[in-house]
Amino acid sequence: MSLTFHWFLPTNGDSRHVVGGGHGTPATASGRDRPPTVAYLSQIAKAAEDLGFEGALTPTGAWCEDAWLTTAMVSQHTERLKFLVAFRPGFVSPTLAAQMASTFQRQTGGRLLLNVVTGGESHEQRAYGDFLDKDARYRRTGEFLEIVRGLWEGKAVDLDGEYLRVEDARLARVPEPVPEVYFGGSSPVAGEVAARFVDVYLTWGEPPAQVAAKIAWIRGLAAEQGRTLRFGIRLHVITRDTSEQAWAEAGRLLDGFDPETVRSVQSGLARSESEGQRRMLALHGGRRDALEIHPNLWAGIGLVRGGAGTALVGSHDEVAERIREYAALGIDEFVLSGYPHLEEAYWFGEGVLPRLAGQGVWRHPAGTGEVASAQVPFAS
Repeated sequence: MSLTFHWFLPTNGDSRHVVGGGHGTPATASGRDRPPTVAYLSQIAKAAEDLGFEGALTPTGAWCEDAWLTTAMVSQHTERLKFLVAFRPGFVSPTLAAQMASTFQRQTGGRLLLNVVTGGESHEQRAYGDFLDKDARYRRTGEFLEIVRGLWEGKAVDLDGEYLRVEDARLARVPEPVPEVYFGGSSPVAGEVAARFVDVYLTWGEPPAQVAAKIAWIRGLAAEQGRTLRFGIRLHVITRDTSEQAWAEAGRLLDGFDPETVRSVQSGLARSESEGQRRMLALHGGRRDALEIHPNLWAGIGLVRGGAGTALVGSHDEVAERIREYAALGIDEFVLSGYPHLEEAYWFGEGVLPRLAGQGVWRHPAGTGEVASAQVPFAS
């Protein structure tokens, strides 16, 4: 068994403080500390590549840079790293999206992964010209992926669906390899789409018992379709040489949360239509106390950030232990991030990955064996 780890490209800006944003909330001012230039994002990508991360996720939405364009540019400064490009299927035709993916694969040597994001909040969707409600957006995503999958198989596709219609759609050149599709969603209709079309189902970082229940739910739906999926989890991470150092860093981040910003963000997120976001909010209830909701699982990030709102916090050994706990449930892939993303990539890559390699559950994707364990030259 070899677990897979992905890092994150902060295309909404980076900072030594948490950069808020997402799910209808704007990026916080800290996002201007380190602007998301191609040069800076390439630094992060090259560090992730060297440390042994398989790929890097880029977000999508009005609050960040465009994922397709940014990763296309950053890819030219890396050699092996894959790019988990988040995109919303309602904003582009399925035939064009399939063609874009095929081009990306050829121009990068097969380094594209697709994170299908069915949609943000309705008011943000309407700004892009999309007026469907949430359930309808998921049904449209199903039609979208049916078309794209057919095109990637080299078929001529005709579909007259409830939301999408194509006639004699085909690609001049199919992608090689076919990009894997990542997808998340906690509503019933999301589960149906995942079971039929995706390769990797992603969940945000909930406590293990909740993650186990979600995995069982999706596995059951996929089995009904005669399919087997892999599972991934999206988490932030704060890992240090000692537990005390890690929790001190979490405390420093928490101290930087302006009460008015927390109130404003929580008010905005409370209006979210996302079932996943509702589950994230329930983990902390907007309170600053009792944020460790499971050993080494901290819900503080979600006070100022939409979407993934939990972090693994602890010593390198403790974080490795928590990763193995999630892996025992069936999680194969970990999509991680931390503030700031350049330094935290090194803390995790030089602190946790060698331990997992030594335990036989991870190997460097470049086949170079363990990465060297070293003290990271950055102050915590």
